[in-house]
Amino acid sequence: MNYYELFKRENEEVEERLALYKERIHSMKAEESVPEPFQRYFLKTAEFIEKMYLLSETIKSGTDKTYSLEQLQELNRSIYEDVAGNAYEKSYANPSYAVAELGEEFGAIFSFLYTEIRGMIVYAYEGRMLEFSIMVELFIEVYNLFEQEELPELKEVKSVIYWFVSDYSDVTVTYRVREQLDPTLNFATDIIMNSDLQDMRYLYYYGEYITETELKTAQFLNTLEEETIEKIASAYTEGYRIGFINGNKDLSKKKVVNIRYSIGFERIIKKAIENFEKMGLKPAIYRAAVHTVNKRKHLKIGYFSTSPNKQYDYDHRADDALYLDKAFVERKLGVLRTAYEEYKELASVHGGPACLEIFGEEPFVPESKEEALKLNDKQQKIAVQYNNSAGEITNTYIKGEERSFTIIAFPIPEIGPEFEEIFQEVIKINTLDYKLYETIQQTIIETLDQGEYVEILGKGENQTNLRVALQPVTDITRETKFENCVADVNIPVGEVFTSPKLEGTTGLLHVTKVYLNELCYHNIKVEFKDGMITSYSCSNFDKEEDNRNYIKENVLYNHETLPMGEFAIGTNTTAYMAARKYNINDKLPILIAEKTGPHFAVGDTCYSWSEDTKVYNPDGREIIAKDNEVSKFRKEDISKAYFNCHTDITIPYDELQEIAVIKADGERVAIIQEGKFVLEGCWELNKPFDN
Repeated sequence: MNYYELFKRENEEVEERLALYKERIHSMKAEESVPEPFQRYFLKTAEFIEKMYLLSETIKSGTDKTYSLEQLQELNRSIYEDVAGNAYEKSYANPSYAVAELGEEFGAIFSFLYTEIRGMIVYAYEGRMLEFSIMVELFIEVYNLFEQEELPELKEVKSVIYWFVSDYSDVTVTYRVREQLDPTLNFATDIIMNSDLQDMRYLYYYGEYITETELKTAQFLNTLEEETIEKIASAYTEGYRIGFINGNKDLSKKKVVNIRYSIGFERIIKKAIENFEKMGLKPAIYRAAVHTVNKRKHLKIGYFSTSPNKQYDYDHRADDALYLDKAFVERKLGVLRTAYEEYKELASVHGGPACLEIFGEEPFVPESKEEALKLNDKQQKIAVQYNNSAGEITNTYIKGEERSFTIIAFPIPEIGPEFEEIFQEVIKINTLDYKLYETIQQTIIETLDQGEYVEILGKGENQTNLRVALQPVTDITRETKFENCVADVNIPVGEVFTSPKLEGTTGLLHVTKVYLNELCYHNIKVEFKDGMITSYSCSNFDKEEDNRNYIKENVLYNHETLPMGEFAIGTNTTAYMAARKYNINDKLPILIAEKTGPHFAVGDTCYSWSEDTKVYNPDGREIIAKDNEVSKFRKEDISKAYFNCHTDITIPYDELQEIAVIKADGERVAIIQEGKFVLEGCWELNKPFDN
């Protein structure tokens, strides 16, 4: 169904308003009622809005479906040209440029407004004309303020934006909840299932920025045999199914799976949808958010394409600084709760996400801009409170103890000239013999279960000196501290993990270079005392304050401290050596990187919101280390138990001096020394090193 048909009644209700707005926008071009330099800004933005009106009419009429590939590429270029590549340097979307042109008082606000208006691209493609109209309404309202004899006060402009975001959260937040749950919102599903995937024109029907990356990925997948596509899709969907089994959860209760992927992988996703349908699951597929009220920093959650400019995304990660206060949070939480109540039946049958991630992009090191909006200390605390409360609401309706997930990752052409060879290697990594790993990892677990704590020491430039305390086991014949992680929710195979005991977990974690959530960190150091972060630093920026803020914002998610929520030992030496072979260590996603050495997650445990669900290893023993001293607060005050973040930091094997288990009697048993497995029964893991 065409999305204009799906939203027909809603669109008809705003049709007259849109026509009036269109006339008003057009009339601005002949007016001189706004002083410079603001007049240039309003004219430039008005031109973009007129382009969006034309785009909307093109999509609604289906004219774009008659375009040649070259015509679609030109259309795509034209709607992203202002933020792509070097053009961003002189775009009003760039807060540095906006401030330079419009002044410190209004520059950042106008950059915010321009960025919000760019979301109209999505509304045009999806036929969501109500949201299209409210963006035009906001622009006109701000324009009217500047038509007065004197410039408006800053607080007047901020007030307009505040009430726009707050008042229309009934629309924006509610729709965001619905599109995460409702399979009938099938904009992307329709493209995947009903397009000719051999015809590259389909890539441009999303309205996302399309580059050679998406084209080459789709073209490459079209060269693979159907058997290979089925193998990849089955590893992905079976991981999801097995996750329910291993988590002791009933998949038969679920009717919806949320599929997240990057554009270009449609051939795999189409087969995955067919596999999920055989399990009784329909796909809910939603786009990464474009409206500030639904974004989570610079991260893209949903489906998306190559960013036209990652600095652009990063510059606008904290645009909510314009309106975030206690009253707004209460308003948004109220809307969120009401929306989930409205769609509670869909929420109750939602099984959780199935994510196909990508890697291989050129590593991104952001520039820290003074002109970009930032949350102040008070707002940081408010943001933390909101995330905690929103997490509670979500888990009330999509119960943590009943849902699962799976994640798999594949490279994209940006990884280099050996892309096709690397892709085949990753297929191998993602489909390794899990029975072999299950046996070896069980050997490691049996040693770990005898320990009181584990010591991790770095070597060379790595200064790690860390002691991780382990939860006590009452009956070792029936209970275990570590989960034997094979190919289920976290693909590929290759780790054993636990929720550490916080008391006694102390020392320094250091990695010379690591990528976390798409951002690079040089010499990241995190100090722990009794399992809680006490200090942190890195060497990305000249100013120590910038380094600390960088970590606090993007690793601690503005919390003052976080616990160590997970300790794991990765065993996938095949993946590690493949990365070394192709020199792509710095491009591995955390999903694979975490299997190539010990890793430590800061934030929630791996079992957050489902600690009371019994989980067993393949040997039949129950995993008892699902809680820690912080998560246990859920029984008293749930707001103190969760942080709604979980970031893995991995030390690569070549930076490891030793990982050793210390028993109650003081006996020391080494698992890894000088970057190699030395525990008896684990030597098979060293074969990739030797080869």
